[in-house]
Amino acid sequence: MTQLTGIAASDGIAIAKAYRFVQPDLTFAKTTVPDIEAEQQRLTAALAKAEQELVIIRQQTFEKFSAEEAAIFEAHLLVVHDPELIGPINQKIADEAVNAEYALHEVSSMFVALFEGMDDEYMSARASDIRDVTNRILAHLLGVHIPNPSNMNEQVIIVANDLTPSETAQLDRNFVLGFITDIGGRTSHSAIMARSLEIPAVVGAGIATTTIQNGDQLIVDGLAGQVLVNPTADVIAHYQEKAQNYRAQQAEWSTLVNEQTVSKDGVHVELAANIGSPSDLDGVLRHGAEGIGLYRTEFLYMGRENLPSEEEQFIAYKTVMEGMKGKPVVIRTLDIGGDKHLPYLPLQEEMNPFLGHRAIRLCLDQQELFRTQLRALLRASVYGNLKIMFPMIATIQEFREAKAILLEEEEKLIAAGIAVGSSIEVGMMVEIPSTAVMADIFAKEVDFFSIGTNDLIQYTMAADRMNEKVAYLYQPYNPAILRLIQMVIKAAHQEQKWVGMCGEMAGDELAVPLLLGLGLDEFSMSATSILKTRALLKQLSVPEMQTLATEALQLATAEEVLEKVKQALK
Repeated sequence: MTQLTGIAASDGIAIAKAYRFVQPDLTFAKTTVPDIEAEQQRLTAALAKAEQELVIIRQQTFEKFSAEEAAIFEAHLLVVHDPELIGPINQKIADEAVNAEYALHEVSSMFVALFEGMDDEYMSARASDIRDVTNRILAHLLGVHIPNPSNMNEQVIIVANDLTPSETAQLDRNFVLGFITDIGGRTSHSAIMARSLEIPAVVGAGIATTTIQNGDQLIVDGLAGQVLVNPTADVIAHYQEKAQNYRAQQAEWSTLVNEQTVSKDGVHVELAANIGSPSDLDGVLRHGAEGIGLYRTEFLYMGRENLPSEEEQFIAYKTVMEGMKGKPVVIRTLDIGGDKHLPYLPLQEEMNPFLGHRAIRLCLDQQELFRTQLRALLRASVYGNLKIMFPMIATIQEFREAKAILLEEEEKLIAAGIAVGSSIEVGMMVEIPSTAVMADIFAKEVDFFSIGTNDLIQYTMAADRMNEKVAYLYQPYNPAILRLIQMVIKAAHQEQKWVGMCGEMAGDELAVPLLLGLGLDEFSMSATSILKTRALLKQLSVPEMQTLATEALQLATAEEVLEKVKQALK
């Protein structure tokens, strides 16, 4: 048995076989081939295998998801049969006596560059199809396996170096019992998605992909950050008992599902949930959330071949609004860029993408994309209690410009006789230190703040939250972070505005006492953390936590703050 240690990213224990979600090495060398016909036959065989694979994937995608998503693989099958692509590859093999891998790469690269250069959204998307299909054919030529999560037909634990948001969004939660990744931290997107999917996860395990093979028996302990590879029967029995005890604890917390969230001395705060799609609503309601504190709309744009239409977006937002039955729903406008990319929306390569052309910066630059989303949101606003939130605001001018565009679209809809909600609140995320420092100025113009601690900590500490080597600098309890949070809350309350928090810190059981003491109004977190946090808040007194927070603000280090909180909770 091998034991790996990582970061506990999502609570719970999973026991299943390993599924390596690792992209194979597709490198090759250019060679001269003695037998042209044999090389062309090798290409034909690889094309046939790719076709067989795509037919199966198309059918499985249709059965598990929808005809629309299955259509992606219809396009891939057309590429496999395209004489405009296959003919030149065969010709190159014949003319230059080169290996099929080289001919395939040369010809397909030419087509990819051609399509990517076209000023046409549909044609640009074809470049992505050709690249995907080419990799599949190349893998068959090289005799290596490309993992495909839609092929899963048994329950597994995913083992990956990392999972991008779009890869994570395509996973079938019926088969994925847990995650293990080599890199990442508690705030990486794969960790956030694991919590959203309510499955145990350990991230930053370092050598998972080099240690674990397909089919290995695994135990993922998302409570302790441990991974056990090929455990003995006794160890499996021990963890089955631990999983049972955790389920019993969850059952005890579940008795609070219909209760309001109040402190020991009767002060109400709001516990809300973070979601990525309407399909997360079931978990939100099961865990007794008092609202949606963060709807990450970028997931609507991922795992597809083109932009979602206004109507598609409207239906998604309306579904969430109706599902929450009048409870507040904070919807964040598109936050793409950074580590979140869309294959059909080419973005320029940047040295520091997290500091680059992303989120509201991109939306203000590509206004038609932004306006489409705003119209969908405004139309959906009549179905519930909508609050619109702009991400990555750095200056007051950005907030004003974004709000002005929103108001323009609202006027147009009303002029066209389309109903719009009358009490939509418009707020912003506080995730850049400049906005926390200037919160008193912003507070005069916004309806609310939501503190995004994942990025606020990253930017304040100048430490990449995806890099486990600087994970020690991800310090939610650092007095510098606490002081910024205090500044935001004080500034907002001075203007009678409310403050939420939608970063992972809001569900951290050691941060919650401090946040209650600092006066946070709304805590938004993974749905699975809500009942546990409600149980904790029932034991805390606001005056006592105010004293704790005041003292913590005067300490020098995160370790000192952490120790003080632990002493207070004894």
